[in-house]
Amino acid sequence: MELTLLGTGTPQGLPRPGCPCATCALSVGTRSRAATAVLVDGALLLDLTPGAVLAGARAGHSLAGVRQVLLTHPHDGPAVELPPGLPAAGRVPDGRELSVISGHRVRAVPMDAPGTGYEVTGPDGGRLLYLPPGGAPAGTNGDRDQRPYDMVLADVLGRPEALARLRATGAIGPATEVIAVHVDHDTPPGRELERRCAAAGARAVRDGTTVIVGEYHAGADLPRRTLVLGGARSGKSLEAERRLESFPEVVYVATGGTRDGDAEWAQRIGLHRERRPGSWRTLETCELAPLLAEPGPPLLIDCLALWLTDAMDRAGAWDDAVWAATGQKDLIERVAELVAAVRASRRRVVLVSNEVGGGVVPATASGRRFRDELGRLNAVVAGECEHVLLVAAGQVLVVKE
Repeated sequence: MELTLLGTGTPQGLPRPGCPCATCALSVGTRSRAATAVLVDGALLLDLTPGAVLAGARAGHSLAGVRQVLLTHPHDGPAVELPPGLPAAGRVPDGRELSVISGHRVRAVPMDAPGTGYEVTGPDGGRLLYLPPGGAPAGTNGDRDQRPYDMVLADVLGRPEALARLRATGAIGPATEVIAVHVDHDTPPGRELERRCAAAGARAVRDGTTVIVGEYHAGADLPRRTLVLGGARSGKSLEAERRLESFPEVVYVATGGTRDGDAEWAQRIGLHRERRPGSWRTLETCELAPLLAEPGPPLLIDCLALWLTDAMDRAGAWDDAVWAATGQKDLIERVAELVAAVRASRRRVVLVSNEVGGGVVPATASGRRFRDELGRLNAVVAGECEHVLLVAAGQVLVVKE
């Protein structure tokens, strides 16, 4: 099957009309996006949007051969005028299958939000899944063909858990190409858009791009080990969570533990838990080396600063005499154990740590000791990671890739 993406943006388009945000201000020229619509083999049109005929002409395609127009989601605002010569637009009831005169078979996939997804099988046997904006498959979709799809077009940035569900059921496999559509103004265009899509194992393309279902395309090279650094409230934990939100299962390793009687700390922990996907499992421990050595789903370790606090507690590093006698040696050994475990781990790992220093000198010897040891720890862990990010004021800077 040959697909031409006449548009790749949100139903409101990008930039959104009248929106003053920075992303919309940047989304001009080749970065602008019309509402998502997909032309399949020149015969099937998924979603009818304003300017579809002109968009097709710009991409070098005519809509004269379209035999079926299918809608995936409720359209707000004025009705879209049907271009002359096109068949009336409609929707297939959930679970029903439609045969198109062109030889395509279309099955409607139920969604967990208003709208309909479409599984399209071409005359050549290629299989495509197209999901509406803000939609993810409802349930397990157990009656589908058990083979992975050749291509998935989905709201990757708005509903990353949709990819997690599809991966969990085998609908997305290693060879499945995932393309982000319904792109909205929540993610700045350019490198940031590419980076977030790559973290989900997807890519974004420009309006008018033509792709071949089943054709090999080098996928995003996902790093196995990522270190995310940042200051307090910089957004580093949120960024770390984004790295794994499209995976069906993740173990969230909280190194901070619990603090009896500390209501403010409990509230912080609660907010973190609420924003994580429900399929994630939380483990509170500072014993990281055994976890890194075990096979299993991806690990998100948050954070190394609290792990170091525990390690220095065990080593008695806050006492100058103990530090000089045995503490420094004990801490060096524990850090070396962690670094070796990160190096040897076969799991996908995202680690979070605080970036320290910045010219502020702690008033106490123990405070300076912690600052120095955390700086050293960050440096040696970064050396074992393929990817290092620095988050400042919510903005992500790629330090190592």
